[in-house]
Amino acid sequence: MKLALIGASGFVGNAVLKEAASRDHKVTAIVRSPAKVAALDGVTAFQADVNDVDALKVAISGSDVVVSAFNGGWGDPEIYAKHLAGSKAIVAAAKAAGKRVIVVGGAGSLEIDGKQLVDGPHFPEAYKDGARAARDALAALRSETGVEWSFLSPAIMMAPGERTGQFRTGGDQPVFDANGESHISVEDLAVAIVNEAEAPQHTGKRFTVGY
Repeated sequence: MKLALIGASGFVGNAVLKEAASRDHKVTAIVRSPAKVAALDGVTAFQADVNDVDALKVAISGSDVVVSAFNGGWGDPEIYAKHLAGSKAIVAAAKAAGKRVIVVGGAGSLEIDGKQLVDGPHFPEAYKDGARAARDALAALRSETGVEWSFLSPAIMMAPGERTGQFRTGGDQPVFDANGESHISVEDLAVAIVNEAEAPQHTGKRFTVGY
């Protein structure tokens, strides 16, 4: 396949880039700084601003599917506004180009007992604005028409680890293991993303993965 990957030099994006390249897909890595893109076979770096819908439309025009691993920038005091605006621009570009889009969001909008994690008392303050932006980006996506989309929230805990290719899938609630933990390696999250790109199972839905 031909994938357009937005945010390819970030934590999740880099893992997706490696996973897609390992499956011999051709990837257009759309980033602000092309020098940060891993040099892999089949990967072409493309510099673009996510807020420039016209430029994004051009960048994704030759791709079969768009994967957005965009992040507004952890630690940026304006992350809420930047993440939400960028997320909406990416969807607008995908819609204009007639492309399917897979959006990687946070775990904060997952629900336990009908309450989203980001609204709970124990959610880390440092991540709240970014999580709220991802939550609101999902709400905006759910009201969209004329665009084929999927939204993937990782498990509550995500870290570098092992690529096992083995995990379970859920919907709006976190997936917990036998020890009551919700976790996934970024490598296996990338597997789930590329799986969805190859064979969509969650069109028009949010899904999550965990062990």
